[in-house]
This record gives sequence, C-alpha cells and structure tokens, in this order.
Amino acid sequence: MKNILTLAVLLCFGNGIFAQKMMTRVGEIKFEASMPAFEEIAAKNSTVSSILDVSTGDFVALALVKAFKFKAPLMEEHFNENYMESSQFPKATFKGKIINFDGKKLSATKTSYDLEGDLTIHGVTKKIKTKVTIASVSGKILASSSFSVKPQDYNIEIPNLVKGKIAEYVKIAIDFTLQAN
Repeated sequence: MKNILTLAVLLCFGNGIFAQKMMTRVGEIKFEASMPAFEEIAAKNSTVSSILDVSTGDFVALALVKAFKFKAPLMEEHFNENYMESSQFPKATFKGKIINFDGKKLSATKTSYDLEGDLTIHGVTKKIKTKVTIASVSGKILASSSFSVKPQDYNIEIPNLVKGKIAEYVKIAIDFTLQAN
C-alpha cells in the first residue's frame, strides 16, 4: 500500500519535478580531422543523448562510438577497431555545467555561455572549457558548441604511417534540440 501511495504522489507531482530537465536522444555530434590534399576524415553521430537541467545548468551528453558514420565504410571500420577501440570503450561522455545559466531568461536570441566539465573519450577523462550557444524556440532549447581535442590527450594512438594525414587537433561540433519529456 505504501508503494502505491508513493507511486501516486510521484505521478501527480512528477511533471513539476522533472519539468526542469530538457533532453534529446537525437542530438548530433560531428567531427573533422582532415588535412589538406588528403582524404576527408569526418563523421557524424545523430543519436547522441543529452540532458540539461534548466534549474542548475547541469549538462550531460552520451555518444555511442559505433554510431559515428563516415562516407567510407573502411574508414569507419578503422576508426572503431584501430583508433577508438569501440568494443573496449563503447561510449564517449560529457558531464559538466553551463556557467551562469538562467533558464528563466532564455529567449529566441542566441546567448553564449561558458561550458565546463569532464569529457571522457577512449576511457580517459579530461577537463574542458568551451562556449555553448543557447536559445529557446517553441518550447525547445537549441544548444550548439564547437571545440577541439588532441587524440594523444585521450591515449588514441595515430600510427606514424598516417600521422601526416590526420589533423593534430580534431574539431568537434555539437547541435542539440532539447525538449521536456
């Protein structure tokens, strides 16, 4: 009986509790590590999950490594097997905070905020700081950011044979459209 009462209370008041969280399961991350005069090294993942707590500015994201899609299937295979070792390190995550974020002041005008947190790739976690642009349109929050990472910082080994064909810094761009559940 106690469990039923607890469930009823959660159902009645749950929307108010969870309304502070906006989320998506179809966020997009693109990365590009091309060098001039060589084959394009770029991929896109359109199944990234992300949650923004509007009341605190806490922001988390999770990307499955195998969900990154390349133009060339062989490049995708090498990415998963040789570089990212996605069977051993299946996901990349970010857990951080949007600094001075005030969900009550959101508008259709894009506003830039500082974003700080822990980025985990290939089993290695590093602190990052970047900018994130946020706007509120039709009850949804649009968030975008771009930053660069160095593969060596995440213990991703680039063989000498191809080192000159892959950029030293990988450019990462994120685009999320978050909404209440």
